[in-house]
Amino acid sequence: MYKVTKRFIDFFSALIVFIFLFPIFLTTLICLFVVNNGKPFFLQERPGKNGKIFKIIKFKTMRDLKPNQNTDIHNLNRVTKIGHFIRTYSLDEIPQLINVIKGDMSIVGPRPLLPSYLPLYNDFQKQRHNVKPGITGWAQVKGRNAISWELKFEYDVWYVKHSSLLLDLKIILLTIKRIIVPEGINTNEGANMPEFTGSQKENNT
Repeated sequence: MYKVTKRFIDFFSALIVFIFLFPIFLTTLICLFVVNNGKPFFLQERPGKNGKIFKIIKFKTMRDLKPNQNTDIHNLNRVTKIGHFIRTYSLDEIPQLINVIKGDMSIVGPRPLLPSYLPLYNDFQKQRHNVKPGITGWAQVKGRNAISWELKFEYDVWYVKHSSLLLDLKIILLTIKRIIVPEGINTNEGANMPEFTGSQKENNT
């Protein structure tokens, strides 16, 4: 039953929260518009439910790579000072409420990763795409970037199999706690998760 009603809960919850956070959204947008030369948003293709591709919307917290710049994508110097603050308090996630309103995402679900990872998942890990991706999820409140890919995917699939209203409420409350007291959150570009290159383990059951 919850799988049927979740979309309605997501839509109205995201709409209400977006309206409530609009002053913060607008202030952040204006600041980033100035800092990022008129480009406050970061748009990137991500796979959603069943691997369907959509464009995720986030606030832009990093400088663009310059043409022919020999800089690794995880370079520490690419995160702006304001971007560091925005990441610390997860303000960069606010625009994803628009993705939820549009129906691309849910409030709670496995975080959407890169399309290039899709062929690298084993059968167990592919189950993370049986539901819509979320702004926050079980893996995020259990460690976020501080845990391994293997464990992250185990948490994602566990959520898919145990999804419920009570679990979603628990994850939301834990997310709010982690925003207030950040831990396991990497605000530097160089501290992002390393690229996923495939699982070293056999499929889990």
